[in-house]
Amino acid sequence: MESFDFQPRTRIIFDCGAIKRLGDLARGLSAGGPAINRVLVVSDSGVVSAGHFESGARSLRDAGLEVASFHDFAENPTTAMVDRGVAVARGFKPDLLVGLGGGSSLDCCKGINFVYSCGGSMRDYHGVGKATGDLLPMIAVPTTAGTGSESQSFALISDSETHVKMACGDPRAACKIALLDPELTLTQPPRVTALTGIDAISHAIETYVTTRRNAISLTFARRAFGWLATGFPRVLDDPTDLEARSRMQIGACFAGLAIETSMLGAAHATANPLTAHYDIAHGQAVGLMLPAVIRMNGAKHATWYRELLSEVEPDVATQDAPGRLADLVQAMLKQAGLATTLAELAVPDDKIGQLSDDAIKQWTGTFNPIPLDRDRAQSLYFAVR
Repeated sequence: MESFDFQPRTRIIFDCGAIKRLGDLARGLSAGGPAINRVLVVSDSGVVSAGHFESGARSLRDAGLEVASFHDFAENPTTAMVDRGVAVARGFKPDLLVGLGGGSSLDCCKGINFVYSCGGSMRDYHGVGKATGDLLPMIAVPTTAGTGSESQSFALISDSETHVKMACGDPRAACKIALLDPELTLTQPPRVTALTGIDAISHAIETYVTTRRNAISLTFARRAFGWLATGFPRVLDDPTDLEARSRMQIGACFAGLAIETSMLGAAHATANPLTAHYDIAHGQAVGLMLPAVIRMNGAKHATWYRELLSEVEPDVATQDAPGRLADLVQAMLKQAGLATTLAELAVPDDKIGQLSDDAIKQWTGTFNPIPLDRDRAQSLYFAVR
């Protein structure tokens, strides 16, 4: 059994309508620590349009807190976007940061926190444990069920110049509170539901088989997969199904907890270059690559996939499990209306060499149970051409 060091740093609250508690929870963080009077809320434009930003800001103001906002960023936040947010923070001087939105909002908020609290540039925090001091307290309020950023201490920020996705992690970047309100996810556009859902499923599957898998990650990943695999088809069929939305939000959060101790694998390593070079949405890219990765890893680790798949297919035979799981993911992609080949995404075959070179430089690939070298990366891309 692998060793682990697991310290729950985030209070996780799940409740329908929990957004109304945001102000009281923010005010409560003052107990035993510095006073909190000024709150910077980081929310993407879609969250503003849906009315969720105003709901959160109203709760904060009702608690007597001064509120400022930052919205000038997009999907896959970049170092330049973080810099703009830091400028807002320096002008406002917040005591607390709130990330209210999807994974991009939460990651951008963490990125702002790194640079505002510790100085330097976002590139200085690429890696693990690079924070030079304490960060501001942060509350995460996810409006999607995808990244699980609310329950982990990493921010994914793309370098504006190189387009490389930088994983920036530090225990001090963990949120004080993750506020899960499934009602906030009801307003997601269908494509956002699809992309974030597949991302969450990929987290549950990849964390279960990494080289760092341990008792904690296995527990969270397996239960996350059970919630997600049963909730996702229901949400696609009926976007108003609040029980299914709840399964997705809790599953995504649990998968985030699994990432914290187990990390990810080859599906993310091969997906990131597709996003960097072709601006393919992360959920689409990782979903595309995941079935091929499952089949590759399953050649040696069929038992692990059988354990995971037994959450929804308890009688599956060990030798059949990798193929069955890969087929299940493929079926989910099709149900969600996502591409299952590189050709559908206009990625030409003659670019696979460059994509493979980039894939083997990705940190997540180092945790794959079968080492990801250039030949294997090429084989994965050719499997989905």
